[in-house]
Amino acid sequence: MTEITRRNTLKLMSGAVIAGAAFSAMPRMAVSAGKITVLNWQGYGTDEAWSIKAFAEKTGIEVVHDYYSSESEMLTKLRTNPGAYDLVVLNAARCAQATAEDLLQPIDFSKVPNATTIDANLRSNANFLKDGKGYAVPWVWGMTSLAIRDGMPVPDSYKVLADPAYKGRVAMDDDAIICVAAGALMTGQDMNNPKDLDAVRDALKSIKPNVKLLWSTEDQWNKSFAAKEFDLSLFWSGGSVRSKRNSKLPVDFVVPKEGGIGWVDGLGIPASAPNAEGALAFANWLIDPSFYFEWATKVGAPASSNSAALAALPADDLSRQVHKPEYLKTMGIMSALPDDRREAFNNLWQEVKAFYAE
Repeated sequence: MTEITRRNTLKLMSGAVIAGAAFSAMPRMAVSAGKITVLNWQGYGTDEAWSIKAFAEKTGIEVVHDYYSSESEMLTKLRTNPGAYDLVVLNAARCAQATAEDLLQPIDFSKVPNATTIDANLRSNANFLKDGKGYAVPWVWGMTSLAIRDGMPVPDSYKVLADPAYKGRVAMDDDAIICVAAGALMTGQDMNNPKDLDAVRDALKSIKPNVKLLWSTEDQWNKSFAAKEFDLSLFWSGGSVRSKRNSKLPVDFVVPKEGGIGWVDGLGIPASAPNAEGALAFANWLIDPSFYFEWATKVGAPASSNSAALAALPADDLSRQVHKPEYLKTMGIMSALPDDRREAFNNLWQEVKAFYAE
């Protein structure tokens, strides 16, 4: 699963335009007016017209955007355009890379009051920290884990992927990083840096009798699941919500004892930001429960890093049910991979796929 694919799936959600009424009770924030420029994926939360309008009405701050189409492009824009951006959305793994290059400034969390209810497991993630200081406000998260057809036994381990009971009934995400992570968890290893790749290879090869499908898009997954081609799969948490809510598919999302394969996106302030104060105000807005309720229930959103925002969703909201706070305690978060390790993961997965095809 690539980063752009994850965000493109947001387009599958309802595109309703929401009024800013939910923010009418919010006090005007004590920040100077002006303009901020946000660097993000297009259509990913920060550029919702209703939100930008409501934020401007409350703060006097105009929000404009520039976009990237890959996270490598995002880093290039930060490197080559000093002073151009005030806020950047970046994955935790890329945050570690950006802070190592001094592209971000530390976050003054005293100016982000909504951060007090951000889940501690996300705020303390090493990818967001340098010398004990936080360099991004954790914003939203999700994970890859197991999806199983409703009514079937609930698995408690990724090892179920190789269970003979699922012969010819398993679908795998055709993504090297995700599958190697799953193989690492099957063998009790660190998903970001497994020391025994031979064991990972063997674990993934052991799934061969069960593999029915290697999927690469959510639409492909939905159509194949609806056609009853498989019963068990590696799948995305947000995808499972959309499959159940929008496509009415009988799918249950399960996080086994090894934990989910997680990702977290943060809100960073470039080191050369001309309006860091305004950017911090907008970051505080983006993790506010009122903003999140509108985004999640009317448009569609990943899970909020702010536990208060998730708790504000209706009890029967599928996203709230899937993204349980306890999962954050066991979830591993994907980290930046050195080029040699990424290449090794890709080579291993290509070998395993060739084995599946024999």
